[in-house]
Amino acid sequence: MREKVVLIGAGSAMFTRGLMRDMIHRKWDADVALVDVDAHSLAMAVGLVRKMIEAQRAPLALSSSTDRRDVLPGATVVIATIGVGGRRAWEQDVFVPRKHGIFQPVGDTVMPGGTSRALRMVPPMIEIAEDVLDLAPRSLFFNYGNPMAAVCRAVRKATGASVVGLCHGVCQVEAYLARALGVPLGSMKFTAAGINHLTWFTEARIDGRDAMPRLKQIAAQRLAGGVVAKDGDPRLSPSPWDESGLNVDFPFAWQCLGRFGAFPAPMDRHVTEFFPHWFRGEKSYHGRTLGVDAFPFEAVIELGDDVYRDMEERAVSPDPLPAEFFDSMGGEHEQVVDIIESIRGDSGRTYSVNLPNRGQVPHLPPEAIVECPAVADGGGLRPIMLPAFDPALAGTLATRFQWVETVVDAAVEGSREKFLQALLLDGATSALEAAEPLADDLLRAQAEYLPRFGGASGKQTRP
Repeated sequence: MREKVVLIGAGSAMFTRGLMRDMIHRKWDADVALVDVDAHSLAMAVGLVRKMIEAQRAPLALSSSTDRRDVLPGATVVIATIGVGGRRAWEQDVFVPRKHGIFQPVGDTVMPGGTSRALRMVPPMIEIAEDVLDLAPRSLFFNYGNPMAAVCRAVRKATGASVVGLCHGVCQVEAYLARALGVPLGSMKFTAAGINHLTWFTEARIDGRDAMPRLKQIAAQRLAGGVVAKDGDPRLSPSPWDESGLNVDFPFAWQCLGRFGAFPAPMDRHVTEFFPHWFRGEKSYHGRTLGVDAFPFEAVIELGDDVYRDMEERAVSPDPLPAEFFDSMGGEHEQVVDIIESIRGDSGRTYSVNLPNRGQVPHLPPEAIVECPAVADGGGLRPIMLPAFDPALAGTLATRFQWVETVVDAAVEGSREKFLQALLLDGATSALEAAEPLADDLLRAQAEYLPRFGGASGKQTRP
């Protein structure tokens, strides 16, 4: 069948480039429609993609629109990668809590930043899902927007749309642990489940033998020795912004393995945010401050701005794209083409995906969005039934799923009170009197994107 792929949020330059590179590399014969509410960003994405298609003489037909309803009819695949408010709004998710003494290295999943982001992301994603059900009800529907669990739960709860959340964090950690064990990528069999950005590797096997004891030995050695590599050693960094300048190799992830018997993905940059009471305030992460001199947030924003400027320059430049522009690249996009091909070809390959819990992870709440292994075959994505979680691991996740329910309701209802409840459940703020001024500062900072809270406009709600 000829696919029609609609990418909503095409102004996300790195994702768009990576997705198109994969489709070109696999020699897809398909229609591709790019959508973004920002006309300038859309024009730049279209210019870059057109150059990619022409340079490789790929059999891809390109179209675009600032209104998704123009291109959704007939879509067989819909991929949403929106970020309401872009990097400027994301900055406020992190900078406003800093004024209240709360430091975040990422701010897109949990803590006050992730809670604030959910308010912006949930209503537009529900609107997108409603249009997908109306105009492309049989399409495969994927979401990459964060906070993943809240977005996917909101879509399914409000519309019933069968959205699947994708993230490459588990893939990164699979590669990282294979390197730690000294085995080739793909030779380690594993089980990983949890909530996106706190997904626990509970099993690992090499040639049928349990590799967890060896990983625990490595954890003890690394934590006892402290220094495991020189600064900036690329072997220790599964993504560019994980090089924090520390000499210790993701110590919290290895500590978790020692204490809980499981290794958390995608390691310290994200995982520390799920335990804010352990990293409260400045200098709380091995003498460094999360988001400042450990996994510096500004560096991530600067990288994103640089990637976007590069897209702009290449899109309008008369110069051809260099050959290395089409080299294989890692990133969030990297599973989706494989998953689509596995479903269409009934291949039955296994992937890490975000789906409702319908018994595949015992002891976690039903219908909660869990990151878990699933088989991709002609019937779609079928989650694999897993052993029950250890109570301690389940305990690290318990309040997180209730936080999801609370923040989803806050976003849908425009409820300041439920926003406050979500901030308190998160744990970064320990008292109501601290949460109230933080909540109000965040609501003011993001007012233009929060019409349900009385914001000035519904900007960015129709990508």
